[in-house]
Amino acid sequence: MTGFVRIGGVPHHVTVEGAGPVCVLSAGLAMCWFDWEPVVPLLAPHRTVVRFDRPGHGLSGPATAAPTAAGEAHRIAAVLDALGMGTERVTAVGHSLAGFHAEAFARLYPARTAGLVLVDSSVEERARPPLLPALHTATARSLGTALAAVGAPAALGPLARRMMVRLSRAGHAPDPAPTALVRRCYRTRRVLDGALLENAHYMSVAAELLSLRPRHPLPPHLPVRVLATPEPPWSTRQRALATTLNAHFTPVPATGHLMMLDRPDTIAGAVLHP
Repeated sequence: MTGFVRIGGVPHHVTVEGAGPVCVLSAGLAMCWFDWEPVVPLLAPHRTVVRFDRPGHGLSGPATAAPTAAGEAHRIAAVLDALGMGTERVTAVGHSLAGFHAEAFARLYPARTAGLVLVDSSVEERARPPLLPALHTATARSLGTALAAVGAPAALGPLARRMMVRLSRAGHAPDPAPTALVRRCYRTRRVLDGALLENAHYMSVAAELLSLRPRHPLPPHLPVRVLATPEPPWSTRQRALATTLNAHFTPVPATGHLMMLDRPDTIAGAVLHP
């Protein structure tokens, strides 16, 4: 199933494949549903796999508000509700920035969480909320307007996407995404604005997650997996995250930050065998 569900007035692009217990895959900053493509065939024979694009990402509608950790957790829940999966216990999988969102979902919806898998998740141990969040929003909007005025999304969006993927893969492997899909998404101001807005509020979301941890503990005995590239000092910080979450830590060799492209087998294994 591929289609759209409306949440908070914004159409969200959603795909559902496979059968069995539900897992929901949430991609990192400026990434799309199709970036999980290598993982899906490994999961779909055993799991109902839900992928969705946040506002301003992929094919979803424009972002109308600044992101928050709680807001993104509620978004995951709302997507599942709209799909008729509100009573399902799900495995939440978050890559990079979306690791914040997946963890927040597990904390705010413990009765709906069967497992948590963090894929080279963002880590901010000492994040502090900005003093003027509205200024961050205004700055992101202004930058988007300026870049759109000179035609930057159409001229440079797909190229920037391709370069970012190469730099984030093991051995600088090429971007496997189809050209038509890359152009359809990354030539738009909508996706540029979505990426700028999430980036502008990155530290605010991180700080909010830190504040949620003591107030909303993870369910006892919840299977939590932290998958990370093994290079120090990043691996040291990821191991510390695993300790904080009482999680199983797995350093993953032969991968860059985009683990779903380099090592989809490891991600599928973490979901299927927590």
